[in-house]
Amino acid sequence: MAQKKYFLTIDQGTSGTKALVFGRDGQLICRHDEGHEQFYPRPGWVEHDPEEIFANTLKAMAKVMEMAGTDSSEIICVSLSNQRETTLMWNRVTGKSVMNAVVWQCRRGEDICKELEKQGVAPDVKKKTGLVLSPYFSAAKARWIMDSHPGIDRENVLFGTMDSYLIWKLTGGAVHATDFSNASRTQLFNLQTLAWDGELLEMFHLDRSMMPEVRSSNALFGETAEGLFDVPIPLAGVLGDSHAAFFGQCCTERGMTKTTYGTGSSIMMNIGDKPIDSVNVVTSVGFAVDEEVVYVLEGNVNCTGATVKWLVDDIELFSSSKEVGVLAASVEDNQGVYLVPALTGLSAPHWNSDVRAVISNMSRGTKKAHIARAAEESIVFQIMDVINAMGEESGIRPAELRVDGGPTRDDFLMQFQADMLNAPVTRTKIEELSATGAMYMGGLALKVWNSVAEIGELRVAEKTFRPEQSDGWREKNYSGWQRAVRNLIASER
Repeated sequence: MAQKKYFLTIDQGTSGTKALVFGRDGQLICRHDEGHEQFYPRPGWVEHDPEEIFANTLKAMAKVMEMAGTDSSEIICVSLSNQRETTLMWNRVTGKSVMNAVVWQCRRGEDICKELEKQGVAPDVKKKTGLVLSPYFSAAKARWIMDSHPGIDRENVLFGTMDSYLIWKLTGGAVHATDFSNASRTQLFNLQTLAWDGELLEMFHLDRSMMPEVRSSNALFGETAEGLFDVPIPLAGVLGDSHAAFFGQCCTERGMTKTTYGTGSSIMMNIGDKPIDSVNVVTSVGFAVDEEVVYVLEGNVNCTGATVKWLVDDIELFSSSKEVGVLAASVEDNQGVYLVPALTGLSAPHWNSDVRAVISNMSRGTKKAHIARAAEESIVFQIMDVINAMGEESGIRPAELRVDGGPTRDDFLMQFQADMLNAPVTRTKIEELSATGAMYMGGLALKVWNSVAEIGELRVAEKTFRPEQSDGWREKNYSGWQRAVRNLIASER
């Protein structure tokens, strides 16, 4: 019998599906990507074809095993990280989806949320789920599907996010399950009882029989169906993508905080084993190991890397994002210039969708380099706003910020982040953090590693940026940003 020496991980994302092979030491060996089509039936509506995604998942898995020179007999387990909140329903008898998956970005549930707000239920929804009533989450999407398909077979229809669907398909319909992290992002899961909430199911026109079983992130979810591979492979280790990156960063102790920098930014803080009634950010389950749940505060910023892309591609002020970084570092300060990149409004902790971007306080002496610096600084200031809000609600101030994503290669940006936070900012050597976090969970399930602490030893920092500036410098910069945001919001009233 061949030695089980490889992890096979699926990272199912918004634009495509990756399959990755890792060694028993947790090191990435190879990966293969398969893109899928985005459907936009109306402005603000976004869909995916779940059958296409499943076919791509199988194709990517086969290809990456071929690249690694391995087969199913050598695979320890298949693990899964997935795009969160994307919602679909399918028939348990036929296996066919009711319609395309409704993607997390889709706004079609907006009217449902507005109707519920008028009924005064938003505070109760927030208290139960930790989430602001929003079409962003799965519940309103699911109700829209139910309401728009009055002839649906309620006895046989199943609800799920993309992880549940892929688990069901990979196990040949034997397992309908999800993990705590994905469940907590549906707006149907009660953070206090750690179960599907009956009142919320009724509010969003769903039946308990439709709902997946909720398991720990390191649970054994079954095994692949006969015929998919030469031999069945255990399916273990499931997390929503942001949660998987959080676990991949080994943020396993209370107070540990990570930021993923991309088009937008996701900031997560470990708040321990009890949820918080958050006000300006949201509360979710970070992950669960052996039924022990760890909660997080999370804030998402709409425009971070997107700000630089806007200046390069749309305004055409710079030739590349690299030029922005070089110019930003070429001047000593922003000369009082602030860019508030509210291109789609302001997200956490301001929650103002009406305001729009502004560059303020320019003078005759303002150069292109100052605008470049203001753009890069705006990324840090927005993240500071979220971390400060988290601190006010949790009483936690991060001793370190663990960071990942393409923009972290910009040393100026990372040093400014450390200076403003007044704490070390650590960039990891590990790439593909979502897949890594899911793989770690699979390794815990199959006893490749015996504890979370053992996994923590696998993390290798590439570079740590340490604060170099004074409190006075920090206060001057941040107060200027706060003034720019206040002025912008006031101008819209």
